[in-house]
Amino acid sequence: MIRKLLVANRGEIARRVFATCRALGVETVAVHSDADAAEPFVGEADQAVRLPGATPAETYLRIEKILDAARRSGADAVHPGYGFLAENAEFAAAVTDAGLTWVGPPAKVIAAMGDKLAAKAMLAEAGVPMLPSWTDTDGISDFPVLVKASAGGGGRGMRIVRDAAGLAEAVASARREAAAAFGDGTVFIERYVECGRHVEVQIFGDAHGRVVALGDRECSIQRRHQKIVEEAPAVVPEQVRTALHEAAVAAGRAVDYLGAGTVEFLLAPGGEFFFLEMNTRLQVEHPVTELCTGLDLVGLQLLVAEGEPLPATLPVSTGHAIEVRLCAEDAGAGWRPATGTLHRFTVPAVAAEFGGLTRPGLRLDSGVVAGSVVGVHYDSMLAKLIAWGRTRAEATRLLSTALARAELHGVTTNRDLLVRVLRSPAFAAVEIDTGFLDRHAEVFAALLPTDRLPLAALAAALAAAAQRRATAPVLAGLPSGWRNVPAVPQVARFAVTGGDEIEVRYRLDRAGRLAEWSSTSAASDSADGPEAPEPAVEPSVALVAATPDRVVLDVDGVRCAYRVHRVGSAVFVDGPDGAASLAELPRLPLPTAEVAAGSLLAPLPGAVTRVHVQVGQRVAAGEPLLTLEAMKLEHPVLAPTDGVVAELPVPAGGQVQTGAVLAVIDSSPAPGDLEPSNPEEDPR
Repeated sequence: MIRKLLVANRGEIARRVFATCRALGVETVAVHSDADAAEPFVGEADQAVRLPGATPAETYLRIEKILDAARRSGADAVHPGYGFLAENAEFAAAVTDAGLTWVGPPAKVIAAMGDKLAAKAMLAEAGVPMLPSWTDTDGISDFPVLVKASAGGGGRGMRIVRDAAGLAEAVASARREAAAAFGDGTVFIERYVECGRHVEVQIFGDAHGRVVALGDRECSIQRRHQKIVEEAPAVVPEQVRTALHEAAVAAGRAVDYLGAGTVEFLLAPGGEFFFLEMNTRLQVEHPVTELCTGLDLVGLQLLVAEGEPLPATLPVSTGHAIEVRLCAEDAGAGWRPATGTLHRFTVPAVAAEFGGLTRPGLRLDSGVVAGSVVGVHYDSMLAKLIAWGRTRAEATRLLSTALARAELHGVTTNRDLLVRVLRSPAFAAVEIDTGFLDRHAEVFAALLPTDRLPLAALAAALAAAAQRRATAPVLAGLPSGWRNVPAVPQVARFAVTGGDEIEVRYRLDRAGRLAEWSSTSAASDSADGPEAPEPAVEPSVALVAATPDRVVLDVDGVRCAYRVHRVGSAVFVDGPDGAASLAELPRLPLPTAEVAAGSLLAPLPGAVTRVHVQVGQRVAAGEPLLTLEAMKLEHPVLAPTDGVVAELPVPAGGQVQTGAVLAVIDSSPAPGDLEPSNPEEDPR
């Protein structure tokens, strides 16, 4: 029986495993990098062992460090979580050789399924349908194809290639990304099915030869081949579901599977399906299966690892569960990862965390709390929010409403995109596949309409005025800015996303009522210099109440409440229409150093892995200049315009911080681009 369990992982999955351990009376050990020392999972463990270093390669991917942590803490079992070494056969074998209990399938099973090409060949013999695949680029003429990492998943090391011209670079890039994420750069190539759906089956095996299917999941809505919306059960005909379960169980039996595993399939539009891979670990999306079955899958993992048989009778899946992955990224800017301090992290109506949900309701599995620092070393996922309802529509409504009302301050997230996906007619009609986001550009729009941003800015200004009056040493009862003879209104200026600015003017009367207000917006740094402010068409607004953290406005006869949270000059406003992140600008700004015209700035901290051009080289708009790596993903930096590379201050291998100059492009026309003068024309 397991007495003390070390979790060789971090963040949300470590907290998830610890929650089950607490319920079962199992002691827990966390391992952590220097970057994670203050994270919640470290404090929740009974013991914690530091792994010196910050990056995954220095810490969570070092087998000898983790085994040493187990030895020093007295742990007698290891749970790998997911990611990092979770599907590393060498790690599983090392844990077993050290006399510890490994919570997962045996090393030989991980090795067999970890070599995805060998796994495809083995499972094809067991009758599992397969797509054609290749190990090199020779002889491939049937496009599109998909380049895939052999050693891992989660979208790392995957590239869609639609013609032969881009194949070599896609393979090279996928190898680099896979090596950074999994320590193994091996890739293979597979036929790509357009409009395919990603459907998977949760299997479990025990040491007594039993392999069962515990339900299926729909995971088709993805970005960069990584799932962001998952649901159970998949919406498929019952005959297809039965065939999927039979194929998944056959795959498990073919390798004598033990523990939790997932068999993933690609479902073609006609109903035909093909094996994608078997994940020999617990999946990120396992909570939707837990909510539909009432099972604790981590508890089952520990039960099986102790040699016990699976329960003779397993529950039937009921209702519908949907999970979204809340990630620190800017979906509208090419999924650019975001960093910073999470000043507030509040999701309303959450009934349970990491399990124990009284259905119907909301469950939150989070790796962060308010005050957590989101860095560049690890995956961008912050949390998972999961809803269970009696029907798919009920779960969708519950989840989308809670997500829209969440207060997520300080770090850019994909929240707005997730809400728009859940509320889209296509999602409601189950018109989904892996290309969903490519077809529905409308889901990338912010929840807060542009014409409602002035109201959020007004709420921020009125909350600031209330704060000043609350702290005024004298005459605190007078309205902010009140004068016996009205002169000019008060002015507040804010920077908003995209480099734009908004200015709010308002005046309060002697009774503290909003006597007048207006707003103007302008681009703060457009290519041709600041634009002239454009006056907005303002709705009729009356001030109902204002405190430093809450403002109530009557807008055209409709009362609207705005929650306001200030951190330094940053102001976060959550209202009925959506959320706004503002930065209050000083009335008398200090002079700052100017960057050279044509400078490309680092959008986040990271490492420059490759430089594709040289100083003096002429480039075209859209041409890659260099590659920045952050959060285990590669981010190409492209030329914004035609021009000549004037500066490349950061060499390959260099580390940069947000705002650092990566390159300078001189876009002035070359001599040959100028129109020749006509000597016959009179210059006068």
